[in-house]
Amino acid sequence: MAASRTSSEAGARAGGAIDGTVFGVIVAISFCHLLNDMMQSLLPAIYPALKSDLKLSFGQIGLVTLAYQITASILQPLVGLYADKRPTPLALPGGTLFSLAGLTVLSAAHSYWLVLVGASLLGMGSSVFHPESSRVARMAAGGRHGLAQSLFQVGGNAGQALGPLAAALVVVRWGQSSLAFFALLALLSGAVLWNVAAWYRNHGLERLAAGRSDALSGALPKGQAARGIAILLALIFSKYVYLASLTSYFTFYLIHRFGLSVQNAQFHLFAFLAAVAVGTVMGGPLGDRFGRKYVIWFSILGALPFTLLLPYASLFWTGPLTVAIGLILASAFPAIVVFAQELVPGKVGMISGLFFGFSFGMGGIGAAVLGWLADRTSIETVYHICAFLPAIGLLTALLPRLDKN
Repeated sequence: MAASRTSSEAGARAGGAIDGTVFGVIVAISFCHLLNDMMQSLLPAIYPALKSDLKLSFGQIGLVTLAYQITASILQPLVGLYADKRPTPLALPGGTLFSLAGLTVLSAAHSYWLVLVGASLLGMGSSVFHPESSRVARMAAGGRHGLAQSLFQVGGNAGQALGPLAAALVVVRWGQSSLAFFALLALLSGAVLWNVAAWYRNHGLERLAAGRSDALSGALPKGQAARGIAILLALIFSKYVYLASLTSYFTFYLIHRFGLSVQNAQFHLFAFLAAVAVGTVMGGPLGDRFGRKYVIWFSILGALPFTLLLPYASLFWTGPLTVAIGLILASAFPAIVVFAQELVPGKVGMISGLFFGFSFGMGGIGAAVLGWLADRTSIETVYHICAFLPAIGLLTALLPRLDKN
């Protein structure tokens, strides 16, 4: 009897109590999310250099983003659905090889088609990493699902913010070939994820199964759940098309309108993406405490006054306005993902893949359409039109009610 109790206690210490939050695992996947998204955010960060060296139009730049994000968006729900049926822990470290290959190709790409190949490989890396890592966050959450998603996602936001900074300090100075150095970070990520995969196999699956039965008992009718998913996807559309206008074209806007250098424009982009990281880490815990629906209301519709002001702002006010927009908009995503997971219990991988994939896809389509629009009008017109996108946040009123949401 004593031996059995000792064995049980040892298992709890190794994997975390079945209802406890395993911060070590969450921090590990957040760190890998940082590495993954920093490597991948180097792609838009080198757009000015690619545009100049390869004589690309804004439309061609948009198609590069489309190649990257459509690859990820199509595959992510399929990876998540497969993982729900047949969990594959070693897919986590294995997926980093695509990112390694993508940056290696981009470092040596001197033709447009090779840039498209490298961008597509990066998308494949994300297609494996995001749904499986989001599943691990759910496994390790111990009931604090918003907090776990925020900590996981803030790693990605921090990585996206560091990408332009790395580009400004390294890539702008040493050129496109320096991307090969950053590709080596994929090996570090793979080593960390190998250990996460061991925890996933030995403890995570048991924790996920334990929470599934409770969630299924309170599930909504399929019609209400489908309506809720559709509304949440519409909110993702408004959020990520607007974010695409900043991540893909903000540097061009600053250079064209205010005459900034490429390096100074990259620092402004870094400030915006850093605000996105802060907003992400705030959104999940606030949703756990006050209800995810309230956070979604604020984070989508609350950005509207700032987006409407941005096209008319001076350089002095452009910085604070974009920081406010990033801070407010970013708080939505952890709340939206957890809300969706609770609308469709038992399908964590599929829902995570759907929402991460849809966000990537909307960002890619948005970047392509906005690039086409910028070529035919002006870069300023893009921000005049996108300013109204957060008004779609009014759809939040139609979301079904869930307990504690």
